[in-house]
Amino acid sequence: MNGLRKSLAATGMCLLAVVVLAAADARLLRLTPAEIAAQAKGGAGPGTSGVAGILTTTLSGDPRKAGPYTIEIRVPPNTRIQAHTHRDERTAVVASGRWFFGYGTKADEALVKELPAGSFYTEPAHVAHFALTRDEGAVVYISGFGPTDTVYNAAANTPADQTAHKE
Repeated sequence: MNGLRKSLAATGMCLLAVVVLAAADARLLRLTPAEIAAQAKGGAGPGTSGVAGILTTTLSGDPRKAGPYTIEIRVPPNTRIQAHTHRDERTAVVASGRWFFGYGTKADEALVKELPAGSFYTEPAHVAHFALTRDEGAVVYISGFGPTDTVYNAAANTPADQTAHKE
């Protein structure tokens, strides 16, 4: 009986090790720009602006579920995202292009700061912010801890695509 217990315990430990290694392996993620470009792109989704023309790719995690996530947004030239908030704390890096980002409850161009490729910024939870592009688009990587959402300060500014994806 003692041998059987030891055998079952050893088997259980082995299974646990396999599960832990599999979970760790799923977190080991390395994506080249070509691999990111090949991934499925979509429009509005949890944590995105819902503005037409913006393409979103989930790079890691799931912004609809509890846990860390990273999304990529590809914003075309001459795009405006009105003032909005998110329930989660987020950080972002501008991967390419020029991104004009501001904090405030109303999109006011006097409040934007030009963020070229390589720039970093934060989107604190429940702090209103807005963004735009001018003559060139931008690619931005945004990371947070979900679930996330997007709530526009003025309901009239909520894009139709966004209302379809509210949580």
